[in-house]
Amino acid sequence: MGHLLAHIGHLEITTPDVEASVAFYEEHLGLKTIERKDGKAYLRCWGDYYTYSLVISEGPEPSLAVMAWRTTSDAALDEAVANIEAQGIQGEWRNNELHHGRSYRFTGPYGHTMEIYWEQERYVAPEGEKSVFIDRPSRRSNVGASPRFLDHVTIASSDVRGFCEWYSKTFGFRIMAYTVLDDFPVTVFGVLTTNEKSHDLGVVLDSAKASGRVNHYAFWVDTREDLLSVADIMMERGTGIEYGPSIHGVGEQSFLYFRDPSGMRIEVNTGGYRNYVPDWEPNDWKPSTGSNNLYRNGAMPMSMTESFPPIEGAVSATEEGVIEGTEEELIKNPYAQQGRG
Repeated sequence: MGHLLAHIGHLEITTPDVEASVAFYEEHLGLKTIERKDGKAYLRCWGDYYTYSLVISEGPEPSLAVMAWRTTSDAALDEAVANIEAQGIQGEWRNNELHHGRSYRFTGPYGHTMEIYWEQERYVAPEGEKSVFIDRPSRRSNVGASPRFLDHVTIASSDVRGFCEWYSKTFGFRIMAYTVLDDFPVTVFGVLTTNEKSHDLGVVLDSAKASGRVNHYAFWVDTREDLLSVADIMMERGTGIEYGPSIHGVGEQSFLYFRDPSGMRIEVNTGGYRNYVPDWEPNDWKPSTGSNNLYRNGAMPMSMTESFPPIEGAVSATEEGVIEGTEEELIKNPYAQQGRG
């Protein structure tokens, strides 16, 4: 089995206030609303090759409703569905999704709803918005942060290695790296990719009594200078920075995290390595080797451990981990120690 999935296509998130979220994504990030249908808003970045990459729908709290991926071919779509159903998971074929062909939607073994499809409508910019660079779907935006396109999504799961192995076996994701705690043999983070990027799907450990949660999703900008400008834009417009700017050890991307009006975490990132090795074996990082912060010189705030939808009184984990017997280590925040990243 080769790669059955080409890349992430779009995400659907929920929010209690659709209009406030749409305004934020338009004015602060610079996304453009393409269409409204059935109470949902469909938005795109200026560099998205397809019609939209973000769908915002109404819900009681911030959450990830669907992560949607394009397959590498129509035959790959059928093969992927056969792999899913061979493992006892039954989804449904759909033919009414906006701007793409038949799709298959299912809920994976760790509670995340995923949609896969092949036929996809390309975006055609209206006159006045076409780029002079003919490979670009539209001209560069100068509104707000202006990310080029959707980059990745990081979900939360009760079993990091189990999640990675299931998605690798089912779809051909390459597993690129894991993070294991320094003081306990607990895997708390993993990254997978469908292409040469370090990852387009991440998974953080989640000990909450829930499934299907998400930690964040990310947009891509072209340069580190662009990323620093995003930090300025957010601060000047009253959106506080949650974490960064800095560089992750795993993947080596420059990163910046902040929240939208619903509380959902957004990352803007750039850089990172490209890996073309077909038989790559994932290395085990540790916080002490700079898994989260390459320079090991800044503490990750505890707020970063929150996943969505939030659960009152529950603490979920990213690279700190919340496993029985590790609670004290979490409270001490190992990333606050000098020399850990």
